[in-house]
This record gives sequence, C-alpha cells and structure tokens, in this order.
Amino acid sequence: MASLENKSISQFKSQLIGGGARPNLFQVSIPTFPSTIAGLWQAGAGQEQQDFNFFAKATALPAQNIAAIDVPFRGRTFKVAGDRTIDNWTVTIINDEKFNLRTAFEQWTELIAKLDNNMGATEPSAYMVDADVYQLGRGNQKKSQNNNGDNNIVLKQYQFVDIFPITVGDIALSYESSDTIEEFDVEFAVQSIRISGPADSPITSTPANANP
Repeated sequence: MASLENKSISQFKSQLIGGGARPNLFQVSIPTFPSTIAGLWQAGAGQEQQDFNFFAKATALPAQNIAAIDVPFRGRTFKVAGDRTIDNWTVTIINDEKFNLRTAFEQWTELIAKLDNNMGATEPSAYMVDADVYQLGRGNQKKSQNNNGDNNIVLKQYQFVDIFPITVGDIALSYESSDTIEEFDVEFAVQSIRISGPADSPITSTPANANP
C-alpha cells in the first residue's frame, strides 16, 4: 500500500489561490427584463435592471443533477447516466420604499398569467430572459497580486438561460419587527446554463447591462 504524503500549512497556503473564493463577492444581473413590463409600471424601462444589480442580496451557484438509470441484469443492477437537469434558481431581494423590483416581478407574473381570466403571453420569448451570476475575486489577479481598490476580477460566470419567475415570495409584516429591512425571494425556472471563466478583464463598475 502506498504511503500518504504529510502536508504542511505552507503547502496548503500555496494551493489556496487568492486566499479562497469568498461567498460575499458576487454580482447578479438580469440584463433585460421582458420588454412589455416597462410600460406597466411607473419606474420606466431600465430602472429595474439597475435596482436588481444593487438589491439582489443573496443567491446560489446552480446545482446540477444527473439522474441514474437502473438497468437490471442477471440479479444485479447496472447504473447508467440519465438526463442532466438544473435546479430552480432563487434570488433574495432587498425591498426599498419605491417597491420597484417587487412591482416588476408582480407584473412579470401578470404577463405570464393574469389572475382574473388566466390569459397571458403565448410566446415563450415574451416572458423568458437570461440572467448572469458572477463570482468575483478580491483583485485583478492577472495584473497584480494585491487588490488596487477599484476592481474585481470575474472568476466564474454562470448564465442562466430562458428563466421566468415561478414564485414571488411573501413579505412578512409584523408590529414586532424592528431594526430590519423587508426582503423577499423570487424563484425562477431555468432552461439551461452556460458556464465560462475565468474572464480576462475585471469589472470596474456595475452598469445595468454589465457583461465582462
């Protein structure tokens, strides 16, 4: 039996590139909300994208699943790979007093299916859009080992393809709640994902249509 190599803190340090990826360094973007939404609420076209960049408080990189298909053979079971699927994607959003994002997502669900008559958009392209999650590093690692204070390199980009909201979560109200800000979850159905990275260029700002 082969012996295992003893590992030191120094060896571990040399392997932990960038000091480790940080879960609080990320950016979420929906570059384009469904075009028909902008005319339905007061904020106007483009405001919801900018608000989403700032108020998307938490999310997750996507879980990817491959089902196992059991094939019986002579009293045994042989497993082969089945279909690959992507879990639903959830984003936690901070709510401000303008209610811009809350209104936008409510109008998005209204576009898909009206509550009073069950009418809605019939073309998937009318209510499906793409979204991006960027995992950021603490500095521009290609140019300097130290953070220069004004950029973050994109370590990984996940593009969620053809998403649409399936749940706009509730906002709990209570006289007992204090020292807190309202927030709510939006759960999206996801058709597929595209994965890229690390990117060659850092992002230095957060425009509504940021695409490093």
